Amino acid sequence: MPNGPMEGVDESTWMDVIQKMDEVYSQLIDDEIELEKKNTELEQSQQFIFSVLSAMSDVLLVCNERGVIEETNAALCELVGRRDAELRGTSIYDLLADTQSTDRARTVLDNTNPPRRGEGLELNLLDALHQSVPVDANCTPRVAASGRRVGTVFVARPTAEIKRAYHELRAAHEALKRAQQQLLHSGKMASLGRLVAGVAHELNNPISFVLGNVHALSRYCARLSRYLAAVHAGEPAEQLEALRSKLRIEHLLGDLPSLIEGTLEGAQRTADIVNGLKRFSAMDPEARSPVNLNEVIGRAIHWVRKGVAPSFEVHWQPGAPCTVTGSAGQLQQVLMNLLQNALDAATGVGRSLPVVWIATDVGSTHLQLRLRDNGPGIAPEHLSHIFDPFFTTKPVGKGTGLGLSISYGIVEQHGGALSVRNHPEGGAEFVLELPLAEAVPA
Repeated sequence: MPNGPMEGVDESTWMDVIQKMDEVYSQLIDDEIELEKKNTELEQSQQFIFSVLSAMSDVLLVCNERGVIEETNAALCELVGRRDAELRGTSIYDLLADTQSTDRARTVLDNTNPPRRGEGLELNLLDALHQSVPVDANCTPRVAASGRRVGTVFVARPTAEIKRAYHELRAAHEALKRAQQQLLHSGKMASLGRLVAGVAHELNNPISFVLGNVHALSRYCARLSRYLAAVHAGEPAEQLEALRSKLRIEHLLGDLPSLIEGTLEGAQRTADIVNGLKRFSAMDPEARSPVNLNEVIGRAIHWVRKGVAPSFEVHWQPGAPCTVTGSAGQLQQVLMNLLQNALDAATGVGRSLPVVWIATDVGSTHLQLRLRDNGPGIAPEHLSHIFDPFFTTKPVGKGTGLGLSISYGIVEQHGGALSVRNHPEGGAEFVLELPLAEAVPA
């Protein structure tokens, strides 16, 4: 400050200068505070990015356009057994285990017009023990603000763990398929077990018929042998005629064709029953052929009637031919399960005679089969669980809860649908829809 007052400068001028200096100083303090705040936010952002890179389980590598490493993460450092400071400035090609990986990486880095989404490739890296480690890498171009490519970002995941998980998943899938097949076969065997009594009765008639005919043939054979022995011995004609009359050879010869025909018929009937059971119990999930559903319905009614429920009334008239493509044995199992379930429901309420109504409607591409019983219907809270495995409303020991679940799966495998509802006139109604054979693609 000068010793005396300056010419043209009064006290108010000095006050303005001091005020401006205060304002500038305050602004500097505010800018310094804001700068410190920005630095703190920048440090937090850097710490966040570092924590993210450290937490990544996938390998991360950032290099420039020449393949010089600029950034890594903890997963890569752990895999190759080197620190981040050691990796920076080195070439990405030093981390590759073979020439094929080097050629693939060079192709990506030399591409002047890479896709923005990046591209995938398989590389082999050298781990800490200098052993080859396969990784599945995604290579994305790194672009500057000017739009020029300045490098590449490699994000890779070791595929050994993925392959191991894939093999475990595949093994689990195969085990599930085997368990499903065993479950299907077990359900089929359970249905087959219901038919044991009826099958025994069904087989008893033709077998008894065959046995009776064979005993008669045995007696006829003894008579013919006795008569032929007399003929070969040269007995006189009068004695032969008397013996022929005594042994009733004429009657025997006349009865032989009917005995043989009846025996063949009984044997064929037995073979048909056995073949039907074999066809029903065979494990043929992949076998697909044209199936006349009317015949399947008829066989299902026949076997259920021959089983444990012979006394029930069925209202069904075979309509127009309805042919689907599938497994006759599996479809018969579905219908037998539905029939048996309907009969169990109708019998459980103490009705004198269970009644089942079956109707089929054939459309242009699908057919619909409706099966209704005169039982009490299904409780509303059970409708959504009726096809769940092991769900049953029957007492313990009376049902496994697998019949309807297996039937649902079989129908789905045939490209159809199985549903249930309570009929307005009473009882439960199952609706089975299947594509016609002409509508099933080859």
